[in-house]
Amino acid sequence: MSPKHTAVSHERCLAAREVLNRVGDKWSVMTVSLLGEGPLRFGELRRSIEGISQRMLTLTLRGLERDGLVTRTVFPTIPPRVDYELTKLGRTLLEPIQALADWAEQNRTKVQASRDRFDAAEARRPEASVRAAAHRRRPTASTAGAPVLRSSPGEARRRPRGRRR
Repeated sequence: MSPKHTAVSHERCLAAREVLNRVGDKWSVMTVSLLGEGPLRFGELRRSIEGISQRMLTLTLRGLERDGLVTRTVFPTIPPRVDYELTKLGRTLLEPIQALADWAEQNRTKVQASRDRFDAAEARRPEASVRAAAHRRRPTASTAGAPVLRSSPGEARRRPRGRRR
């Protein structure tokens, strides 16, 4: 592979990652899909997206607005009325999102069957229990940032926060 090809591929990957970080989460996909039907008020969006908190919807809308995908229009009424709608750029996302949703619907059972086969094969592997034990020893939120103890050269373990030894 030539250096030029690698650089172009790297740039494309970075661009894709940046965009997917914004539009790839479930709340953004749902929000964009709903706004594809027309402008909606905050409360209408919140009632339409099952499981989303007010804070999460606010963060999602602000991120979409920041990226130029959604506009926020405030009407000077009492109480203030705020409408959200897709921008021209935001509307260009509807086709890829719908294509992804169609693909997911058509292939969901195949993906689940593959996961089931993989998990069953992993469970039969003798080193699976070793990997599972190693996974449990990885730092968690309660041990991340905790002091690392060394019981012998080359061996480190984390002391969970709040525990004294």
